[in-house]
Amino acid sequence: MIIYKWLETLGRYVLLMKRSFSRPERFRMFWKKYVVEMSALGVDSIGIVLLISFFIGAVICIQMKLNIQSPWMPRWVSGYTTREILLLEFSSSIMCLILAGKVGSNIASELGTMRVTQQIDALEIMGVNSASYLILPKIMGLMTLMPFLVIFSAATGILGAYATAFIGHVLPPEDLTAGLQHSFVPWFLWMSIIKSTFFAFIIASVASFFGYTVEGGSVEVGKASTDAVVNSSVLILFSDVFLTQLLS
Repeated sequence: MIIYKWLETLGRYVLLMKRSFSRPERFRMFWKKYVVEMSALGVDSIGIVLLISFFIGAVICIQMKLNIQSPWMPRWVSGYTTREILLLEFSSSIMCLILAGKVGSNIASELGTMRVTQQIDALEIMGVNSASYLILPKIMGLMTLMPFLVIFSAATGILGAYATAFIGHVLPPEDLTAGLQHSFVPWFLWMSIIKSTFFAFIIASVASFFGYTVEGGSVEVGKASTDAVVNSSVLILFSDVFLTQLLS
């Protein structure tokens, strides 16, 4: 019975995405909402991304120094492992999990409120494809800005690592620099950007689905917001395994 429910939900999700990705009726209105959503979902998330990345970068550097560094290893190993962790997992996967809570709940609650207050029904009565009008700009806006958030996150994490070197004197700055530069593989940065773009689609589309299909009142809107965060987080973790294996 649970499997049938999952299949039904998957089918409704696919049909909604098919409606959402139809050709916009008025490109001028689409571009206007596209810019607004980029600002609301991406630009407004820069602050929390920079704050979390700075301190996580500092913590990773300290932990690598305390738990991995030894007289038997090169002195640059702490900087090297810090860079790899930030590029390969934190700035793409973990940061997207954090944004799933902020951005996903925002999208689901916004669309859910529009549904229960019959604003979406009003758009349908006027002959507007409400799915394309409301959902497509959110998906495209988040997918556009997520790679930039990943780059900002990795750069700020490295700044946090340098803060432990210059302020905390955890390790010499020249050793950290040597580790950050050692055997750098540019593809890792591209892999992180590609993964984050897929994760952005998951966050925006899943949250839009749960918000758009709300039935009931304000209690159901809160439940839809929670379901959106939980399901998008689980899908990010599952897809992270396959994308890492595929892109490595």
